[in-house]
Amino acid sequence: MSELPYVLHTLALGPMDNFVYLVEDRATGRAAVVDPAWEADRILELARERGLRITDVLLTHSHHDHVNAVTEVLEAHDAEVHLLKPEAEFWGAHGLRPTLHHGGDVIELGATPVHVLHTPGHTPGSACYLLPGEHLLAGDTIFVFGCGRCDLRGGDPEQMFHTLRRLKSVLPDETVIHPGHHYAERPVSTWAEQKAGNPFLHLERLGDFVRYRMHYHDRHRHTPYRPVAPGEVMPER
Repeated sequence: MSELPYVLHTLALGPMDNFVYLVEDRATGRAAVVDPAWEADRILELARERGLRITDVLLTHSHHDHVNAVTEVLEAHDAEVHLLKPEAEFWGAHGLRPTLHHGGDVIELGATPVHVLHTPGHTPGSACYLLPGEHLLAGDTIFVFGCGRCDLRGGDPEQMFHTLRRLKSVLPDETVIHPGHHYAERPVSTWAEQKAGNPFLHLERLGDFVRYRMHYHDRHRHTPYRPVAPGEVMPER
């Protein structure tokens, strides 16, 4: 197997078990920060240790716990902020003047192409970023054996249902999921493992999914999330 064109660094930061990712392009020394939040000093220190220039900030969505260190990163590096157009319309972007994207766009981080997926449900413009080697930076769209809430402002369980069904149909089993929070027994998982054990991927009917996401899940499941067999998902009627 040939070497990937990037190195992916993971930082566990803040009081909400966030994962912040630093994507290091091997060829150029450029780096992209995914969802900078909570402890900007640790993000910037990692870049200094690696001798990297942070040239890009990739936002999966605009909730405070994923963006609250953006300003500090931009004060230290002349970086371009990337955001989906529907998310900028939802959020307002607060003067950041981001580069706006649509699903299907490709961001070139040096020699590392970053594919943009529009994955609404947690927010209207939620995004996942797919890296070479089938590594998915998933934000709050999907967690290891879980998925993002849909009861916050901008959330839509019907959109989430269709997003997850679409991902289920297009992502290869070997895809590695890198979630936006550390809510499970382990930090990453393959898509095959998610199809086998993520309860949100077992629900085939929209009504069942909405009822489970909005009324059942948070009352009956608690972190750390573990795999759930298909026959164990359906809530009591």
